[in-house]
Amino acid sequence: MKALTKTDFHFDGQKSVYHGKVRDVYDINDDILVMVATDRISAFDVVLPKGIPFKGQVLNQIAAKFLDTTTDICPNWKLATPDPMVTVGLKCEGFRVEMIIRSILTGSAWRDYQKGCREICGVKLPDGMRENERFPEPIITPTTKADEGHDMNISKEEIIAQGIVSAEDYAVMEDYTRRIFARGQEIAAKQGLILVDTKYEFGKRDGKVYLIDEIHTPDSSRYFYADGYEEKFEKGEPQRQLSKEFVRQWLIEHNFMNQPGQTMPEITDEYAESVSDRYIELYEHITGEKFDKAAEEGDIAARIEKNVSEWLAAHK
Repeated sequence: MKALTKTDFHFDGQKSVYHGKVRDVYDINDDILVMVATDRISAFDVVLPKGIPFKGQVLNQIAAKFLDTTTDICPNWKLATPDPMVTVGLKCEGFRVEMIIRSILTGSAWRDYQKGCREICGVKLPDGMRENERFPEPIITPTTKADEGHDMNISKEEIIAQGIVSAEDYAVMEDYTRRIFARGQEIAAKQGLILVDTKYEFGKRDGKVYLIDEIHTPDSSRYFYADGYEEKFEKGEPQRQLSKEFVRQWLIEHNFMNQPGQTMPEITDEYAESVSDRYIELYEHITGEKFDKAAEEGDIAARIEKNVSEWLAAHK
């Protein structure tokens, strides 16, 4: 099985390229972005040395589906998916915050709560909550978008006071965040899942706020299985979840959390294939559709270059 871990395309009108942890973004004429979801995988802020076959396709297609099912709520950047691993969309000026919304106390919020923290990003939390307990209503806990290192928690008041986002734009982002999340939860419930938490990114173009980037993928969201949730919560047992948490757990078991002196464990072909299978399972469970493996034979990069170039030529 092949995996696409690096790209070096030269599209017509290309101004620049940004190689992120898992995606490569090509700027066409400062107007359109070609976002390639590679098969790279990251955990603990580091890119693992081996790619995961079909991971890029899984994430790209889940995001495309959810962008399409939320266009009645807010405009988004997506124009087309000319290739299973590529989304082409409008270039927007991204806001320097990520909107994180949580419906259940888990993950980093729970770890902070255990240490005695009763306020996250300006949102006050009551005493006596338990791990994986639902909030009375979802809470928004934004972070600043860092170019280097970790994103930092920040409150709505600080964002507005520091002029990172205007009060007007923040109100729009907050409204969109709640409504898109509610839609995501409805869709997840039909698949027997709970959309626990997720993050959204927004940008601006021609004075209008757009939803940008990927949404509701297992890399940007946490899903629990609805079946057994209450029972496991009552017993204080870990929830069955759909996210890339299983990769982090595997690394922890192999003594790697990207701390000084730690060595990345070897990623065998067998392990990479098992992660690929999990991602495909995630896709089918989240979307309720069978995953269609894009041509397993042939050169993935050549296929992408052909598909994107043809789309760009047709939309000049």
